[in-house]
Amino acid sequence: MSQPSKEKEDEDLSRRTRRAALKRQNIELGGEEPTKALDSSLKRHTALIKRMRQSIGTDNHDQIMKDINSLTLEKYVDEIAGAVLEGVGRCKTEKDVWSAVEVISSLHRRFPSTFTPALTALLAPALAPTPRAQLSALTPEQREKEDATRVSRQRPVLRVCSELALVGIIRDAPGKSGGDWVMKTLKDLLSNDPSLSSLPLLSAFLKGYARPFLGLSPPAHKQQISESSEPGSLAASLSSSTADPNSASPHIPTHPAIIESEELVEKEVRDKFRRMCEQYFDSVAKKLVIEHKRLQEQDRRNHEAYIRSGEIFEDRQQQYEKMTKGYERLLGSCQTLSELLYLPMPELPTQSQKADSILVSSGTGQGDAQEDIYTTGGKWEDEEERRFFEDLQDIRDFVPNTFLGIDEKGGEDGAEKDKETAKEDEKDKERLEQEEARKLEEELNKLKMNEDTGVLVNGTAKHGDNQIAEDDEDDAPTPIPTPPKSPTPPLTPTLAPQGPSQLLTSLLTRLPDATNRSLIDQVAVEFAFLNSKAARKRLVKFLTQVPKNRTDLLPHYSRLVATLNKYMPDIAVELIASLEEEFRYLQRKKNVVKELSEVRQKNIAFLSNLTKFKVVPSHLILHMFKVCLDDFSGVNIDNMALLLEGCGRFLLRSDETRERFGTMIELMRRKQNMQHLDQRQLLVLENAYYQCNPPERGPREEKQRTPMELFIRHLVYDVLSKKTIDKVLRMIRKLDWDDPQVVHSLRVVFTKAWKIKYSNISLLAMLAYDLQRYHPAFTVDIVDQVLEDIRRGLETNVYKANQQRVATVKYLGELYIYRLISSSIIFDTLWSLVTFGHPQGKPLPNQPCPIDMADDFFRVRLVCVLLDTCGMCFDHGVQKKKLDNFLLFFQLYTFTKIDLPMDVEFMLSDSLEALRPNLVKFKTFEDAAFAVDDMFDAAMQKTVGSDGEGDDGEDSGDDSDRERDDDAEEEEEDDEEVTAPDSPTDDRAPSPDTLVVLSTPENLGPSEEDDSEFAKELAKMVTDYGAESRKVDKRTAQALWDSNVLPTNLRKKKAEDSDDEDEEDDGPTSEGQDIMIFTVLTKKGNKQQAKKLAVPADSTLAVHTRSAQLQDRVEQQHLKRLVLDYEQREEVEELKALDARSRNGPIRIRYVG
Repeated sequence: MSQPSKEKEDEDLSRRTRRAALKRQNIELGGEEPTKALDSSLKRHTALIKRMRQSIGTDNHDQIMKDINSLTLEKYVDEIAGAVLEGVGRCKTEKDVWSAVEVISSLHRRFPSTFTPALTALLAPALAPTPRAQLSALTPEQREKEDATRVSRQRPVLRVCSELALVGIIRDAPGKSGGDWVMKTLKDLLSNDPSLSSLPLLSAFLKGYARPFLGLSPPAHKQQISESSEPGSLAASLSSSTADPNSASPHIPTHPAIIESEELVEKEVRDKFRRMCEQYFDSVAKKLVIEHKRLQEQDRRNHEAYIRSGEIFEDRQQQYEKMTKGYERLLGSCQTLSELLYLPMPELPTQSQKADSILVSSGTGQGDAQEDIYTTGGKWEDEEERRFFEDLQDIRDFVPNTFLGIDEKGGEDGAEKDKETAKEDEKDKERLEQEEARKLEEELNKLKMNEDTGVLVNGTAKHGDNQIAEDDEDDAPTPIPTPPKSPTPPLTPTLAPQGPSQLLTSLLTRLPDATNRSLIDQVAVEFAFLNSKAARKRLVKFLTQVPKNRTDLLPHYSRLVATLNKYMPDIAVELIASLEEEFRYLQRKKNVVKELSEVRQKNIAFLSNLTKFKVVPSHLILHMFKVCLDDFSGVNIDNMALLLEGCGRFLLRSDETRERFGTMIELMRRKQNMQHLDQRQLLVLENAYYQCNPPERGPREEKQRTPMELFIRHLVYDVLSKKTIDKVLRMIRKLDWDDPQVVHSLRVVFTKAWKIKYSNISLLAMLAYDLQRYHPAFTVDIVDQVLEDIRRGLETNVYKANQQRVATVKYLGELYIYRLISSSIIFDTLWSLVTFGHPQGKPLPNQPCPIDMADDFFRVRLVCVLLDTCGMCFDHGVQKKKLDNFLLFFQLYTFTKIDLPMDVEFMLSDSLEALRPNLVKFKTFEDAAFAVDDMFDAAMQKTVGSDGEGDDGEDSGDDSDRERDDDAEEEEEDDEEVTAPDSPTDDRAPSPDTLVVLSTPENLGPSEEDDSEFAKELAKMVTDYGAESRKVDKRTAQALWDSNVLPTNLRKKKAEDSDDEDEEDDGPTSEGQDIMIFTVLTKKGNKQQAKKLAVPADSTLAVHTRSAQLQDRVEQQHLKRLVLDYEQREEVEELKALDARSRNGPIRIRYVG
């Protein structure tokens, strides 16, 4: 025996001896009272409970034991039990667990009738699984986190409970151990754990307690177990070796003999516990094999997707990684259980074995061509459809064999009979297939011969089953399928179904609600428990009476039939016979088209779904297709289209039907080309054909981009944000702007605003504004391209470009906010959105416009987006008036549409409420039309009244505007509207002088030449200032004197005197009073005095003063006139620009009602 095995056996023996000794103490000394006096201090009791809540491990063991033996504790038993449970959860090591067992044993010996039941009642819920209702409300990530937390919380509790069961505290009955209690607790945990998250608990339990509870001993080192070993054989050999110490197993280390009376757990409990663990291991092994196959299948599909598209998508890759992690975790747990239970690992299929079972090839050249179609497309459109039609559950795993009619004794005889029957069926099937292939070849030869003459011979068959349309049956009554009748309600109320008939009725009533895979599989299991001949007949009758308008149920009903077909084949046989008979009847009633169209659709859909489940024989569905092909006219064309859409892809890509069905499709295409079918039939056949046999598509070619282009796209699309805009600006400025390719890449990125996040469009406009200072031509190109994109969108009005158009309009508004464009461009765009494409730019109700129909509300969305972006800037001055006029016309434009959808109406009301909360909203188109007419009448009157002074007003207005910084933007609008009304972007005003640079980390200081020139100019300025400083402006001196020196009362008096003098001056001067009165100020102390001084009017002082006063008065009058005429001139210029845009004069809308 090796040294590690010997040490392991010694440790197990010492643990068993220690547990046995403690168990004797708990049994013999239970209920004894302490001999010394006990302390009843509240403070010490509170400290003890607090210490127990913290931990009852080795750290507090001695103090807790001392307090237990010295305190009364009788009044605090329930609180102590709760504190012990909290302290047990903090026992992580083996020493802490044994310390907790000793503390609990000491309390048990003092209070066996009060403490022990209270603690046991608390331990059972602590080891209970999480309720399923609580788990179902969590997301998968939250559920995984909750399971991990629960396992870590329950692991120390389970170890302590196992020890308590061994030392006689937790007992199943008097005189017995608590092994059965532990087994039931573990069974409850594992049986309510479909995700196998409790596997670590079982592994931890087996590592420490496999020997006392199962009769097994954990291996000292990992051992290789033969795969040929049967499950349970190694455990049985261990038990026999335990009973017979002389015998030894080659796989299991021998142990010293232990007398059965010395065992801490009874033998029957150990055997029962061991069988439970072995059964659970079998379930885990099956789960492992299933997950292994799923992982290999996912790997194969990823490989095919990589070959097909050249890449594996991120979601598929994440799903594969998640499956791999789960499989590895399950594999590790299964290996641990295999070693602890001495059971062999299940055999896992390798990738080569899996590939051999999937690859299918054919020997003919035609088959090779079809094989390419199969591998590229596959018989299923997606993975979900494949799982629905192929992954069928075996109800034998859920239902006993007696309910399925399987006789285990006669299994071998039945198997031989089944083999013989299968051979006979295969021979009949081959014979029918050869006959069908021969008929198809003959038909194709006839068609090839008739193609030269241009005559098509009707292909209606004259022999066998193809002669279906019989004259004597044309008058047969048309059957109208009725839904299954609900059972008659009983006279006396019943609480729940009692007998099998009532249970079946309830099941059939719930069947139409089973609209997913899990529900229909559950129905199959429930029906299997009610299996009988009468039940099967009722089910077939129910399935044949599906309502005509519930074709959505047919795939789920077909899955139900396919699931039951393995053990109840008569259901499928009777159902197919009924559907075939219905198909024949519908062929006889080909003349009844409209009334039986839904019945035909239901019949073909049911047969197609059963075909994809391989319930309908392939020769039968091909025969039905051949019947429709022989009479290629009328409703048979619709039947063929339904068959092609329902199961054509499956038949064309299945190995057993691909050749014959491909020949039939070729025959159908030939007849389709030779016959004169109407447009509807041609469209139906073309759609069905391309749905079952879609054209091959080559892999999508990825656009090749240069590294510099990729870098630019990365900066703008990925890096750009509010925090990194300065960094992106620096990187873009450092690019080679002399390279045309770099500039082109930047122009593409800056003009396609729809390729970045919608919230980052403002940042893109900010970047364009920052680049204007260094590359003004680049920003001009950006604005031109944006306006061109908006115009192109108005001209084409393509639905798929709507998202791009929204982003472009948003981008235009952001460019205005950052002063890259003027307000005239915004208003031109707004007016274009509501007038472009309409006759003479006048939108009217019931007047069709090909690019702006009455039910197209997208332009309303564009206007709202632009107003939401920059409309708040037009809240004063002329711009406010412009926006008010546009909103008036915009309301009229909305009345030319039909009733606005709710989302568009909310968007419109929100935009108008944000811009003009007090805006008067019109109720009808007439009111809006009258208001627009009044607006244009007023504008025309102003235009006519200002024609005489237009030129002077413009010149003076330009001079005045240049002196006012606040109205600089209005000046730009005037210049642009007068000079270039048709193309406002061709001659745009320069950017403002004041530039705000967000970040200037580079050194942009002056050069040495600039420094020297600045020094010369400074010296010259200092020299000139010496002479200029002695010159004083008289007007400035007088203004300073009047405002700062002259008191207020004297200033008023002076003004009155000056008015009197003016009146006197206007009169005659014959009296010789040519004088001018000046005021002289004198000061005595703190008091000022004013004296009048008469100065001759012809003196130099009087002449200069009078001329200065007259000049100031003229300038004030001129400035006053300019200010009063400013708004009128702006409105005149606006109407002139609007008149230049509208070729036939201003827009005038008259409503005649």
